[in-house]
Amino acid sequence: MISSEPVLQVVVERGRTAESVHRVHATVADASGVLVRCWGESGRTVLLRSAAKPFQALPLVEDGAADRFGLAEKEIALCCGSHNSETVHLETARSILAKAGVAESFLACGPHRPLLPERARELAEAGVRPSPVMSNCSGKHAGMLALAAHHGWPLEGYEHPDHPVQQRIVREVARWTGAAPATLEWEVDGCGVPSFAVSMSVAAAAAARLAVASRSPGPSRRVVAAMTRHPFMVAGTKRLCTRLMEEERGRVFAKVGAEGVYLAGDMERGLGVALKVEDGGWRAAPPALLAVLERAGILSPRGAEALSSFASPPATNTLGDVVGRISVRS
Repeated sequence: MISSEPVLQVVVERGRTAESVHRVHATVADASGVLVRCWGESGRTVLLRSAAKPFQALPLVEDGAADRFGLAEKEIALCCGSHNSETVHLETARSILAKAGVAESFLACGPHRPLLPERARELAEAGVRPSPVMSNCSGKHAGMLALAAHHGWPLEGYEHPDHPVQQRIVREVARWTGAAPATLEWEVDGCGVPSFAVSMSVAAAAAARLAVASRSPGPSRRVVAAMTRHPFMVAGTKRLCTRLMEEERGRVFAKVGAEGVYLAGDMERGLGVALKVEDGGWRAAPPALLAVLERAGILSPRGAEALSSFASPPATNTLGDVVGRISVRS
């Protein structure tokens, strides 16, 4: 067992003054669960939130629903995504539902403003009110409804933990994390479905197993390939998940979750990464993830250069002036 390194610190500087500090825990593991690097507490419990979406999408492919309804690769990618509610994202979510013969009204994810501020302003100025399909989770929910339609399960209540859709997903997540389905802990996610709680080391090992499994033909390869070939569907404009997978060109997958969570997988080396910002600060997660990937030898030099704006983003005021910077210290 490797010794843990100190927690990473993401420092927000205003001018020459360190104004705020976010503590970040991160773990890098292989598919057998052996830790390769660790910052902070590898045994710390983390709610996976939206970082679990690739695992939640696997039954859609494994059970045959994706093939039955003729879902395109970009549609599978959206099922794994936390999207910006850009036009292509909304069109693709609606396409999944249409192919499965499910009405949009069944979406139970609830409405919220787009994650991309520019898109939120655009829709607000156009008088468009938030709707469930605009939720960043609408792709995941569309995929869950397609899974229910495929099996002939009720469409109503698919988000509830006792529904067959969620029970199927529990079994899938348990398979990758090594937990017994009956003992897998969960809470309610922001979009209403179960969100799973596991340790950092278990989360990293699960990501590593998915990375390794994606090397061989099968559902895992199809899900990961969908994400890495269509990274815009996973997030969108100005988002690290998208830019990282674009730059690494099929070598790495990455998925953000709420409250400062990230999972990532290195397909070449068979490694998984789990990251959690202790205070849930969203702004600290991208710099921390890139620091972990670089220190673990996962991020390519090309990727490090291309993603430098995420690694040390500027802090601005309401006038748009750069007044500081956000950066990682260990």
